[in-house]
Amino acid sequence: MEINLMVCVYVILLLLVGVFIYQRKALDIWGTLAMVIMGIIIIFSAGIHWLILILLFLILSLIATRHSKYYKQNLGIYEGKRTAKNVISNGVVAFIMAAFGGVYLPIAGGFYIPFAGGFIGAIATATADTLASEIGIHQTPRLITTLKKVPSGTDGAVSILGTVVGIIGAGVIGIAAIILGINPDPNNLFLTLEIAIISGTVGCFMDSILGAVLERRNLINNEHVNLLATITGAIVGIILVICF
Repeated sequence: MEINLMVCVYVILLLLVGVFIYQRKALDIWGTLAMVIMGIIIIFSAGIHWLILILLFLILSLIATRHSKYYKQNLGIYEGKRTAKNVISNGVVAFIMAAFGGVYLPIAGGFYIPFAGGFIGAIATATADTLASEIGIHQTPRLITTLKKVPSGTDGAVSILGTVVGIIGAGVIGIAAIILGINPDPNNLFLTLEIAIISGTVGCFMDSILGAVLERRNLINNEHVNLLATITGAIVGIILVICF
């Protein structure tokens, strides 16, 4: 009875967070609904700690977006409210990982898929990419494929400032995961931090490469790039757990 009561409390708090985010115009109505639905499923499947890590990503993203809002408006590249497409492209991979919770799925050769590693990798990538994009825009970037200077907001552009902030953001996710007890190997907490930083950095660079090579040619859009980047981060996180 007590557990059920706490779950209800968590769901109510999530709904309040959704209302707050919608009122702040950070997400539109469909984006807010997508976030709440995914959050409720995570509460029942993985637990509140896994949801808190996703909410931390959301909070960091909102802060970074607010920080760069007026600068982006002056450049004419401000996106406005995030939609359900944004929520899903950035969060669906982590959502799938969290839906399995602490399950370890056996695969060929005696290995297993550690979903916690994939979850951390996906969240770290989404965080690193968002912070790098929103904060790095204040420094003249270079296209990742040619290293030539390009205007801020160019698909596939990177900067030293953005890269450093992205790595720090991934590290924050790693530290938070340790505190929340989302550790693929409880006997090696440092591995959690390594997963977050390495996966987040690799996924963030993958985002830039995809942006430069495919998005600039209109072969894929920003949502596709975000989705593929978080998939990359999740795969790297899983591989790190299996190998180490």
